Amino acid sequence: MVLGFSIALIVFSLLLMLLVLMHKGKGGGLSDMFGGGMQSSVGGSSVAERNLDRITIVLGLLWFACIVVLGLLMKVNN
Repeated sequence: MVLGFSIALIVFSLLLMLLVLMHKGKGGGLSDMFGGGMQSSVGGSSVAERNLDRITIVLGLLWFACIVVLGLLMKVNN
């Protein structure tokens, strides 16, 4: 059980890192390095940003829950 949650935590951490880096930068961040600082006139980008925000929040909550469950499992096993 601990092994499964540990693997899930690693996967959630990597996905969360990727999603955070995909967010639109406000200037001076990693997104500017790859051309994220330029204004784009692509229609519907605000919808994509909102969906990315929602996915990031849900994944962050799953990541946090995984840490809490792992902590409780480690406490019970000792």
